[in-house]
Amino acid sequence: MAEKKRQMKLACHIHATGHHVAAWMHPGSQKDAGSNPEHYMDMAKLAERGKFDLMFLADVPAIRDGNLEGLARWPQYMAHFEPLTILSAMAAVTKHVGFVATASTSYLEPYNLARLFGSLDHISHGRAGWNIVTTSNPAAAGNFGRDEHYSHAERYRRAREFVEIVKGLWDSYDDDAFVRDVGTGVYFDHKKLHRLNHQGEFFSVKGPLNMPRPPQGHPLLVQAGTSGDGRGLASDVADMVFIQQLRLSTAQAIYKDIKARVVEAGRQPEDLLLMPGMAVIISDTEDEAKRQNDWLQSKIHTDVGLELLGGQLGYISLKGVDVEKPLPESVMPPENTSEGARLREMLKDNPQTVRQMYEQVSGARGSHVLFGTPTQVADGLQEWFEGRGGDGFIIQPSWLPGGMVDFVDKVVPELQRRGIFRKEYEGTTMRENLGLKRPPSRYAN
Repeated sequence: MAEKKRQMKLACHIHATGHHVAAWMHPGSQKDAGSNPEHYMDMAKLAERGKFDLMFLADVPAIRDGNLEGLARWPQYMAHFEPLTILSAMAAVTKHVGFVATASTSYLEPYNLARLFGSLDHISHGRAGWNIVTTSNPAAAGNFGRDEHYSHAERYRRAREFVEIVKGLWDSYDDDAFVRDVGTGVYFDHKKLHRLNHQGEFFSVKGPLNMPRPPQGHPLLVQAGTSGDGRGLASDVADMVFIQQLRLSTAQAIYKDIKARVVEAGRQPEDLLLMPGMAVIISDTEDEAKRQNDWLQSKIHTDVGLELLGGQLGYISLKGVDVEKPLPESVMPPENTSEGARLREMLKDNPQTVRQMYEQVSGARGSHVLFGTPTQVADGLQEWFEGRGGDGFIIQPSWLPGGMVDFVDKVVPELQRRGIFRKEYEGTTMRENLGLKRPPSRYAN
């Protein structure tokens, strides 16, 4: 029997007005997208029309901190829905596409988070996922009664314990615990209820969770970042990893490394999907796509570029630096962080001025950029996919809604014609569509 052809997975990363920092200035953008619920619901219906596996909503529990002259020109995270609230509305107008939202292990409690994502999984009938982050933005600390952020190592120890608690809480009831038998008067079988009674370094959680086990068993677990700690956490617990890389060769190395770590952790390589981000601009001709890209790049204000680059460097101020000279080595982040490795990779064979750096970071946000005709964009995705740079891609339209419309109407049919992307959904839950197993309860015999 012939082996089934490997199929590309697709997600879309929805920054309110688009992936590019100047997206809100595009004449076709939804200017108030960050506070417009209809915009998000329209994006969800569009993603489902394109047979996307899931939508990805990033979040931080704080506004960006820094130079307000720059931040006033950049709306991302300054006017922004709480993601699970808006995802519930998006789930109500769709039936198939999945929803993944960021939530922090540093500034939430495991019990609250388990309830939130468990509820979304029930509301969506098995289409919820949690992007596990430790939060890198130091400004968040002041919103939660802390003078400073946790250290990098402490954040990841806390995250590991946090995730295990959440998974345990999702297993509070066996799948068949709720019998709801009117004849016997028994609503649930109390023998199939399990208390967690967790006592650890950071948390004490009794449990159980006060809801039936989620339809997916566990909502999808997603991890973003490729630091050593991030890769270790992903290989142990994640179902999907969101990576951002500029070069196929680097993505291939990360793909090979994380898949090997998954095997070392006692899992199968196919138990975890790697999804590189892809920033896309699509037009009928390559020249027109380039003009669109150049126009967006021309709208990057210096203050905005320095704020974004400063964030990539560890939330430092770059005010007053000479943008026509190279970045001083003294402000580069360590190579063992995702941002440091990515920036050093960007500069390795191509020394750049600060202006050139922030223009590249502001447009791509660390992702590879594909611009051109639908055929050219499909060629780029196919090259990375067949070259094992990823199991699929997190598509990042440079502006919304038009950039997403172009991808759905022009690139998706081309991928389908090549036989590397679905024409219909395979299942009813996000795990089924992604080809991922439903995890059994830890209490199952």
